[in-house]
Amino acid sequence: MNVLVTGGGGFMGMALIKRLIKEGHKVTSFSRREYPLHWALGINSIQANITDYKAVEKACENRDVVFHIAAKVGIWGEYDDYYSTNVTGTRNVIEACRKQGVGRIVFTSSSSVVFDGSDLDGIDESYPYPAKYFSHYSATKAMAEQLIIESNSVSLKTISLRPHLVWGPYDAHLIPGILKRASSGNLRRIGDKEHFIDTTYIDNMVDALILAADSLQTKPEAAGRNFFITNGEPARVWDFVNSIIQIAGHEPVQKKIPERVAMFAAGTSEIFNKIFRSKSEPFMTRFAIKEICTNHWFDISSARDILGYNPAVSYAEGFKKLKEYLKIGRR
Repeated sequence: MNVLVTGGGGFMGMALIKRLIKEGHKVTSFSRREYPLHWALGINSIQANITDYKAVEKACENRDVVFHIAAKVGIWGEYDDYYSTNVTGTRNVIEACRKQGVGRIVFTSSSSVVFDGSDLDGIDESYPYPAKYFSHYSATKAMAEQLIIESNSVSLKTISLRPHLVWGPYDAHLIPGILKRASSGNLRRIGDKEHFIDTTYIDNMVDALILAADSLQTKPEAAGRNFFITNGEPARVWDFVNSIIQIAGHEPVQKKIPERVAMFAAGTSEIFNKIFRSKSEPFMTRFAIKEICTNHWFDISSARDILGYNPAVSYAEGFKKLKEYLKIGRR
């Protein structure tokens, strides 16, 4: 395949590129800046913004499939920034693929597109979009996902994957964020209830991306659909957090604060950041607390049955790999 990967410099994009090269595909990365690893891998690398339609159109020339991963992530920032990257950028990819005759788009969405503030216990893809969103990221990813699904046609087949908490070696967001908070000594359990979450090990996510691209060629029932992608092993929130910080050499989090106190502190932190126009994310946000204090686990039967997805790396095996990676990083 002749493949374009948008967001090719990110955690997921880089992992996908490595796998595609290993399988013998011709790969081009589209990202905002240059990455030395791209040179080392010997791939073509395009530096441009996903909001630049002309650049996206040129990048899509002669491609068989586009893996659209580029996105503005996080839970803090200006709405316009999220919209321009996640919505306008996705619209650019769709239009460019149509113009250049690309046959397939595999879109990386997020399970947060259905988060409505309540417990999500084993829900499947029939669960509706919420009337209200708690973050600009979730809202704009939902818009982008709908654009992708609505664009599915005979000439341009599309699919949307909804992972939850993708993690593993080389992650630059989730794991570093947890470790930063643990290092500060201020990390606390929130509330007394135990909540369960799904996570997705990076190798399993890459499997799902490649299976999705293949399925668009061979399985008509896969096109124009959303699929939840996880490890299929829900874990307690604080077991997951403590597993990460313990293999990095920190003590497990034991101290607790009431949920209402955490919400008040997060709200105060958000107000402080807004007043001083800080671009950095607050130490804690109300959205993050809502997610920590609700269940988030998903039915991946559709991905198993239609895409042939079967998580190859278990939760336990993933932590072994992460431990080795962090050990090497501390040497």
